[in-house]
Amino acid sequence: MSPPIRLVLADDHPIVLNGLESLFHLEPDFQVVARCVNGEETLAAVRQHRPDILILDIHMPRKDGLEVLRELDQDQLPTRVVLLAAALEEHEVLEALRLGARGMVLKELAPQLLVQCVRKVHAGGQWLEKSLSARALHTLVRREADPGKRDLTPRERDIVVMATAGLPTKEMARQLSISEGTVKIHLHNVYKKLKVQNRVELVLYAQAKKLV
Repeated sequence: MSPPIRLVLADDHPIVLNGLESLFHLEPDFQVVARCVNGEETLAAVRQHRPDILILDIHMPRKDGLEVLRELDQDQLPTRVVLLAAALEEHEVLEALRLGARGMVLKELAPQLLVQCVRKVHAGGQWLEKSLSARALHTLVRREADPGKRDLTPRERDIVVMATAGLPTKEMARQLSISEGTVKIHLHNVYKKLKVQNRVELVLYAQAKKLV
């Protein structure tokens, strides 16, 4: 039997925390190792317990969710972060993605979607609600890259197609008969040309511009 998925829950509303804890206690493959009501407690708990997943409210006292993400990014801890929020602005979505958030769920959605999100993120995937991705996409499209820098080589277009399909770097390298290091160089060049920061932004941009 696989070990449980270890969680830290962070929200400044006790009712929400209780609800989250009850939700995950109903699932046999989860273990809540800490509950936190502010950003400083959250950072201490993640550093102490090193959970698999941190479920993080973006608006909290004593360091908000983005500040927590920044510090965790600097610490380079393996914990994956799922943001939980009543609402998110476009700039918050994009900043959270840059800082490594792997999932984003709005509090108004069905609790079971949060459970699905956490399982997907734990398995190495990403989860971004459609309403959030649409707004982030709108912001990205406004940031047009310079026309001269948008020209992708045929190999870079192959990389975009594979990245959009969710293929990991190792599989891209295998299919293209090149090294993983070369794939990473191509990805870096694609990010630079399209002025995106990571795979999520690349997928949004590629869909908007019909690159795939």
